[in-house]
Amino acid sequence: MIRTSALTKTFITGRGGRKAAVEAVRGVDLHVGAGEIVGFLGPNGAGKTTTLRMLTTLLPPTSGTATIAGYDLAAQPAEVRRRIGYVAQGNMVGPMAYVGRELETQARLYGMSRAEARARVAESLELMNLEGVEERPAAALSGGQKRRVDLAMSLLHRPRLLFLDEPTTGLDPQSRANLWDHVRRLRERDGMTVFLTTHYLDEADALCDRVLIIDHGRIVTEGTPAALKAELGPDATLDDVFLKVTGRELREDTAA
Repeated sequence: MIRTSALTKTFITGRGGRKAAVEAVRGVDLHVGAGEIVGFLGPNGAGKTTTLRMLTTLLPPTSGTATIAGYDLAAQPAEVRRRIGYVAQGNMVGPMAYVGRELETQARLYGMSRAEARARVAESLELMNLEGVEERPAAALSGGQKRRVDLAMSLLHRPRLLFLDEPTTGLDPQSRANLWDHVRRLRERDGMTVFLTTHYLDEADALCDRVLIIDHGRIVTEGTPAALKAELGPDATLDDVFLKVTGRELREDTAA
């Protein structure tokens, strides 16, 4: 579902003669198979979100190649967008927007008829256990409900691949666990592939089949959570693995 080779992104900063090149992503090679849930971890500024924005066609790569759901990222971006769902870090429905109307508008943008759009909205809300919120403004929902509305919106066109950028940041533990259950159901029900970034290592450990850790724009290690922990000993945690390969603790980095 995702395959990249030597994917890079360089930003030019400064003005005039003081311009400088900043290599945000430095030759990322990755492979994500159909039906996998893969976590993409790294300290702040490591290149996670830049990589995610490239994979979702929001940011053009400087060099390298990628295929997403079988389509070339550079040559066929519209085909890629038709086959992916994307949940960004912030809530995607405005606070005063009514949930049902907002989702129906999104479905119509995919070319659905009004009847089909309404059916897809009902289907997505039912999948996220959000029946009955259609006539409520987003501001009236809890944090967990808002994130599930974001997920419902990303599923309207029945994508094969779902990108989640820190989907549970700011949620309480119960809401986080509830969202994990919904992500698992998507894979179990539809065989959906999920690629997510997270600042919660317990989330990656509990939810992901594999994790990739990026630092300074390069992937420094990858594997199943169990295998990565086993390399350090029987009592090791994913926090220990992260500290070993990056020299930093993810939670402290987030708090800063």
